[in-house]
Amino acid sequence: MAYSDAQREATERYNRKTYERIELKVKKGQKDYIQKAAASAGKSVNRFILDLVAKETGNDEI
Repeated sequence: MAYSDAQREATERYNRKTYERIELKVKKGQKDYIQKAAASAGKSVNRFILDLVAKETGNDEI
């Protein structure tokens, strides 16, 4: 089944209401390194970074 415009808009509304965004800038070449590290850990880049922040801060609720 195709992803309808209404579904896309509903997803966008949910994401705006539920999540905040952080822009992360890295030097050229580091993006690929981070993506490979996340893939090696079996995680998305987002989850990989959140897990690192949780570990560093001792906050397991991230």
